[in-house]
Amino acid sequence: MHIKSNDLVTRLVTRQLYYSEEGDFDSELPDFKRGFKPVPQTAKLSIEKIKSLAYTKEAVTDPKSGVKSYPKDIWWDTDTKGFGVRVFPTGTKSYIYKYRNEAGQQKFLTIGDTGEISLKEARARAKKHAVGVIDGADPVKERRRAKTDTYLQFLDHTYYQHLVAHLRGGVDNAENVRETMATLKRTFPEFHDLQLKEITPFLIEKWRQRRIGEGVKPSSINRQMNDLRACLNKAVKWGALEVSPFEKVEPTKTDRNQLVRYLTDEEEALLRSRLDAREARMKEARENANIWRDKRGYDSYADLKDREFADHLKPAVLLSLNTGLRRGELLGLRWSDVDLERRNLTVRGEGAKSGQTRHVPLNEEAQQVLKAWKEQPGLKGLLVFHGRNGVQLQNLRKSWQSVLDETPNRIENFRWHDMRHTFASKLVMAGVDLNTVRELMGHSDYKMTLRYAHLAPQVKAEAVSRLVAQSRRSR
Repeated sequence: MHIKSNDLVTRLVTRQLYYSEEGDFDSELPDFKRGFKPVPQTAKLSIEKIKSLAYTKEAVTDPKSGVKSYPKDIWWDTDTKGFGVRVFPTGTKSYIYKYRNEAGQQKFLTIGDTGEISLKEARARAKKHAVGVIDGADPVKERRRAKTDTYLQFLDHTYYQHLVAHLRGGVDNAENVRETMATLKRTFPEFHDLQLKEITPFLIEKWRQRRIGEGVKPSSINRQMNDLRACLNKAVKWGALEVSPFEKVEPTKTDRNQLVRYLTDEEEALLRSRLDAREARMKEARENANIWRDKRGYDSYADLKDREFADHLKPAVLLSLNTGLRRGELLGLRWSDVDLERRNLTVRGEGAKSGQTRHVPLNEEAQQVLKAWKEQPGLKGLLVFHGRNGVQLQNLRKSWQSVLDETPNRIENFRWHDMRHTFASKLVMAGVDLNTVRELMGHSDYKMTLRYAHLAPQVKAEAVSRLVAQSRRSR
């Protein structure tokens, strides 16, 4: 049965919005679908309300072609402008966002399935899109472009902005963003000109075999693959890629019991003495510089002679050795998260690798270091360690490496991160149980802590010694 185009009821029904094959909504409707605009369905969307929604529209047949179409069943939120839920005939529901671009065209953007993202997150994304639209952005156009972008174009056009907004790194994550972008570009040159859908499991495996042939460590290969995996997972989430190739790629096998690098007692004593010597040289150099400036009538620099520390390196190293903080956690540490009276500091989740807030007690040396550093003249800003004008330091590479490279007896193969290993290793060797070490280190996976287990041989020795005692009792 054909529906007459002049039928008022039909015209009301067929004025609904129709979904396009690209996954967005058509703003241009065919002639036979034009008519009076129906009253929109509105509600204060809640989890309960969304669960109760069901598809209520009837299929409409084009009188000319006989093609059957299903009107869009949409409920608009009364709290957030342009935000709504679309109900499919199959019962599936998606969050959507409606807006007008700079040309005045009405666009509809699918945010995501209601079963995959929360209502709170969907609302937040709609509000974020609204801010972008005000600044001239066109989310639908950008999403369509992302589907045809090459790997390099996706990194520059889309993924970079995500890293700037979300990559953890304390107050200022610019250094982490640069390093991650550099890794994704430098490490995967064979993917540069490929569209995302052309990056297959086979090509990733081919890349891995090349890296193994170049002598790259399996752990390094896995870290690089994790960066790429995170990038492509976001592409899937944003609709730029259907399926991530990593669904069929296994991690490179690594030695889970490999030894960790930590300072021996002799190396730690050497490191501390070199830090003291560096402090003395810096203070002497400042004193000589001021003598030179005084003779010529120049203003003197700040006198370092009566200060506990000449600069930030020594206190940063000592705090690392006594707390096991990651470099990013250390450089992002705020004074508001340090409680000297209760001898405790807090690593907030937004700056932690695990994303979880943890509390680290301060031993006597860590407390004294922070107390002395806080009393240093010239410190300003929110951060414990900062550069000029209170800006967060990005790294301590140059000054740190100069201490390690001093001769004789250069401290070999030791990175800043290895002070974290030193902290954990010495706890285990002192008899601290692994679960306590895990909590202090902020490990989300117990397997990460197990690599220090070999440093507590007395535990295994006590275990096997029980066999002797049991054997004697049974005689």
